[in-house]
Amino acid sequence: MDSFDPSITLPFPYSFTPAISNRSGGTSSANSNNVLTTGSSWMDGRIWSKLPQRLLDRVIAFLPPPAFFRSRCVCKRWYDLLFSPSFLELYLQVLPCRHCFIFFKKKNLKNYVYKSNHDNYGDPRNDRSSSQTTCEGYLFDPYELSWHRISFPSLLPPGFSPASSSGGLVCWVSYDGGPKTLLLCNPMLGSLTPLPPTLRSRLFPSVGLGVTPTSIDVTIAGDDLISPYAVKNISAESFHIDGEGFYSIWGTSSTLPRLCSFESGNMVHVEGKFYCMNYSPYSILAHDISSNSWWKIQAPMRRFLRSPNLVESRGKLLLIAAVEKSQLNVPKSLRLWGLQSCGTTWVETERMPQPLYLQFAELENGNGFHCVGNGEFIAIMILGTDQKVVLFDMCRKRWQWIPSCPYVTGGELHGFAYEPRLATPVTGLLDQLTLQSYNING
Repeated sequence: MDSFDPSITLPFPYSFTPAISNRSGGTSSANSNNVLTTGSSWMDGRIWSKLPQRLLDRVIAFLPPPAFFRSRCVCKRWYDLLFSPSFLELYLQVLPCRHCFIFFKKKNLKNYVYKSNHDNYGDPRNDRSSSQTTCEGYLFDPYELSWHRISFPSLLPPGFSPASSSGGLVCWVSYDGGPKTLLLCNPMLGSLTPLPPTLRSRLFPSVGLGVTPTSIDVTIAGDDLISPYAVKNISAESFHIDGEGFYSIWGTSSTLPRLCSFESGNMVHVEGKFYCMNYSPYSILAHDISSNSWWKIQAPMRRFLRSPNLVESRGKLLLIAAVEKSQLNVPKSLRLWGLQSCGTTWVETERMPQPLYLQFAELENGNGFHCVGNGEFIAIMILGTDQKVVLFDMCRKRWQWIPSCPYVTGGELHGFAYEPRLATPVTGLLDQLTLQSYNING
């Protein structure tokens, strides 16, 4: 592991000390007071005008992202809060947790490869009509059951698709065959930060992303591009960078367990480990980030599972799957298991109510489903349908169909867990890395 030059500092510090704001309200403050007095009589401007700016900023920092961006229309000062280091420091102190989901229009990326000639084995740039990257996402708020449209930065190049998300960042990966390029995007800020290309050539690998306030961990596994005619799941490589000054640029590679057979997709990050499904027969592949080691975990009822999915929920790994034991006197159902602290035992925690499952199974019709968890919420999306999604609230034990996205007419959506954040200073570590590489090479 290498280290950074300690003289280089981050855009925002990680440890903040409360500071007394000496900013005066001025004209913009008066404008905001006028807005407050236009509502109910209890919002008396004579009271609100005496509210300290630091306290007012703290109130604004707790607003949900849609409400925050609407509040920027109030006055110039509130508009500039998104660019104010002192406000962002306060925001990172309180960091309101809001478990949401972000959805994208789903594409069958393999079509871009298999329909092209063998000379460049499916470079999607040969077909300009199909190389347009989706630059629009759809934020779903499970607390209010509301949808919001998000436009991604126009500088997002073609030939990329969303692969994973963590810590307010969405990871986009190139689907060209060869060394993979990854881009970390904050949809709230419209920022785009590239990672160095991988060392090995791959096609459609599984991507794991773990972002904390002080570190970024990325693991890419499987789909090794051995030749244009042979793709194998035999190796993985990792990227690490942290605020302590250490980084590893895809320099840490590892070998996957024997007889791995997993489909391309994203991994689930839970407390320093990545997990993904292994098929034929069903099992779970686990990767410890610190020791860079892989192992298999046996799945519960693996012979009777259909369409198993792994999700993270409140710091635990959950397995969600349909159970079909037609030869036994057990009704078909959709069940949830939780991995226990020992790391090998599963315990069933929930089952979808049977009347709802009958509706679900009729719509699903054996096509499968995709699950994503965030906090106390789990979204279950039926594949091959137009936005048929069941939301499960684990705290309230409530199952319900969510309304369709009003911004999409037809088509299937693919979702990720997402926590909207107005600031992600950890991406400044990547800027340091780029600057340091430039100074060394220059």
